[in-house]
Amino acid sequence: MIRLSDWLRQTCGEKIYRLSLSSGCTCPNRDGTAGFGGCTFCSEGGSGDFAARADLPLGEQIREAKKLISGKTDARKFIAYFQSFTNTYGDVRVLEPLYTEAASRNDVAFLSLGTRPDALPPEIMEMLVRLSRIKPVWIELGLQTSNDRTAEAFHRGYPLRVFDDAYRRLKDAGLSVVVHVIFGLPGEDRGDMLETIRYLAGLEPAPDGVKIQALQVLKGTELGRKYEREPFPLLTLEEYSSLIVESMKILPDDIVLHRMTGDGPRRLLIGPKWCLDKKRVLNTLNRALREAGM
Repeated sequence: MIRLSDWLRQTCGEKIYRLSLSSGCTCPNRDGTAGFGGCTFCSEGGSGDFAARADLPLGEQIREAKKLISGKTDARKFIAYFQSFTNTYGDVRVLEPLYTEAASRNDVAFLSLGTRPDALPPEIMEMLVRLSRIKPVWIELGLQTSNDRTAEAFHRGYPLRVFDDAYRRLKDAGLSVVVHVIFGLPGEDRGDMLETIRYLAGLEPAPDGVKIQALQVLKGTELGRKYEREPFPLLTLEEYSSLIVESMKILPDDIVLHRMTGDGPRRLLIGPKWCLDKKRVLNTLNRALREAGM
């Protein structure tokens, strides 16, 4: 498996950095279409706690996002990543001009849209194909688990068959798909987590990329309130690194690893606390992968 940073250098010949932006969309799992309140682990920021403010014009969002990362990178090209909530859940007449503006910028190399498989109607699919003619488009689908029992417990709001249908339609349209997975969801054991990875490995054609992170219990979420009432086991860093190694053995070599750990907002994170020390986490994961010959 190739890591995203390496793939970007090979593909683009230079360093590319992600800018977290906001489209102003909400989520069908919050407004009553699929449910209310969102997934139990999802924060009020809609999993985009580091994204730019949705009330800012796109150009200003990009300027602010660049300022936030100015000390980390000297990149000249960027991924325009619309992260918060469900970025295909809205009126095409509103969304297409926004995404077209982003994709048309000289400093944007890729357009990346975080979304749900139950928010991809025909008119949105047609929009995505049109956008892909301007710049490469990544559709980031939040699967989290292939286990419907687990998904029902955290109120995902759709069964696996909806993901299967959306995935097929996206790939048939020639679009790139990056799948999000969470390890450590309540009620899942190691076998359940690796079964999700085996499910991804068995998709035809294979996903273009995968993002994996450990479950983060956040203040202000339904899961956070449940954890504070009745704490449940959270993954240790050692358990998580072992799962990452095993996942890399299962997934096809040509899938790009977009993420193998996630940053939790410090002010909201209840646990696991090891997620806050990103340098330690990455060092541990990289060491485990090297020891496994990867």
